[in-house]
Amino acid sequence: MPGGGRLVLDAEAVRAWSARTAGALGRERAAIDAINVFPVADGDTGTNLYLTAQAAHEAVEAVFTAPGAAGDSAPDTADAVRAMAHGALLGARGNSGTILSQLLRGMAGVLARGADGDHLARALAAAAAAARAAVAHPEEGTVLTVADAAAAACADGGTLPEVTGRAYDGARTALEATPGQLAVLGRAGVVDAGGQGLVAVLGALVETVTGRAPAPLPPFPPVRAVPAAGPAGTGETCGPGEQGPGYEVLYLLEAEDAAVDLLRARLDALGDCLVVVGGDGLWNVHVHVDDPGAAVEAGIEAGRPHRIRITHFASATAGATAGSERAQRAVVAVVPGEGLAGLCAEAGATTVLARPGEPPAGEEFVDAIRRAHAREVVLLPNDAELRKAAAAAAERARAEGIRVALIPTRAAVQGIAALAVHEPDQSFDEDVVAMTAAAGATRYAELAVAERQSFTSAGVCQAGDVLGLIEGDVAVIGQDLTETARTVLDRMLQAGGELVTLVVADGTPPALADTLEAHVRRGYLAVDTVTYHAGEGAPPLLIGVE
Repeated sequence: MPGGGRLVLDAEAVRAWSARTAGALGRERAAIDAINVFPVADGDTGTNLYLTAQAAHEAVEAVFTAPGAAGDSAPDTADAVRAMAHGALLGARGNSGTILSQLLRGMAGVLARGADGDHLARALAAAAAAARAAVAHPEEGTVLTVADAAAAACADGGTLPEVTGRAYDGARTALEATPGQLAVLGRAGVVDAGGQGLVAVLGALVETVTGRAPAPLPPFPPVRAVPAAGPAGTGETCGPGEQGPGYEVLYLLEAEDAAVDLLRARLDALGDCLVVVGGDGLWNVHVHVDDPGAAVEAGIEAGRPHRIRITHFASATAGATAGSERAQRAVVAVVPGEGLAGLCAEAGATTVLARPGEPPAGEEFVDAIRRAHAREVVLLPNDAELRKAAAAAAERARAEGIRVALIPTRAAVQGIAALAVHEPDQSFDEDVVAMTAAAGATRYAELAVAERQSFTSAGVCQAGDVLGLIEGDVAVIGQDLTETARTVLDRMLQAGGELVTLVVADGTPPALADTLEAHVRRGYLAVDTVTYHAGEGAPPLLIGVE
């Protein structure tokens, strides 16, 4: 880096910046979580920023490691910054992560056209404006204020090192002033958590450009007890309990711009802390509401929502409160579908949602283990392909002092069987042995629809055929879901069984569960049947036989 720094933010520099950003937020995650009091004191701002940044970095890495990404096809700055912004949009978590994704999107639009110091100055201004426009009711003393200050400090442009340095210094000065701008921060004696995260992002950029890390921020004392939020109009009405909605709702949305404008108005009437970011047909929606169902229904009316995440603040903040007592034991389970998530939550499990074609990453396992807030955790991956990621997460959690047992469940029905015998009052080893035995005694099957012609262990299937998989291998190829399910059930019950578990997804024939239950009653008199509804996103039918 001649002259003391880079003069252009090329693709390799963007790659390095994304890696440093994820690393910096990973190191500062706990410290940022500890000062998180606005908009909700749920202690997860640092975690959400880190997970969002990690998703952004993984997207950048995917551009560089894609087949053919070499020579004349090597990524340029535009490819890298767009990937970083798109990855953050897809992986945005919480209010803070959603705003960070919009900041990166605003920067990407300018940096794709040029990446010298003057373009970076304009990019920071575009980012600050885009983030502020995405928030329904902006507050001063937040990450928006810090972003504005960073842009203003380098508005005159200059070389890339000069612009990054002035932006960082402006952001840091603005961050230190936030307790005097937002009363809830002043009462708690902390700076804005989201703003501190943005300073870390800009610090990673300074180090990338100059090769020198800026001086670290001074540590802030633990959050003081914060009195109840003030009345409406004070800027402190975002939160759980009597002064704010009880649920956080996030989802990705495929929708047209006009539909999103109507959605904003509807969600703003339903709750607060509304942030809608994105564009070009793909949006990330974040809102705090008392009626999460209505917020999701509004998204359905606007377009196609997916990756839906609903957090109940009362349970989230209970585990995040500084110094709160950990539970003795908890279960973390991967589930394919919102319906099973509710079922497992009722049984006391912390859930990780697996979506079609989008297996949960290792960070989601670690995040769920931390949210469980327990000294001992039983981890149920419920998918053979997730075992490696779950094992790595278990090792990381053990390094944090949490005792973790991984039961290698290969299907959701095995996880349900394990949960059914879970006894938190038993010793940890006895509980794990019983849950492992119950899971191992459960044979499993799944029905799926073939997407294309392919060779299987049962012969050649065509697109649209119904596949019956037993223990992971295709055993039956059919044309009708109900008939194929009957055949699979008969094959499984030939080896005996006392209980059949059916997990039915949305979109299956309405009478499927009743038909299969009647089939079992007629043909297998000593076998009981229980049915659960998996909701959207699960395979059409899961079968367990114990």
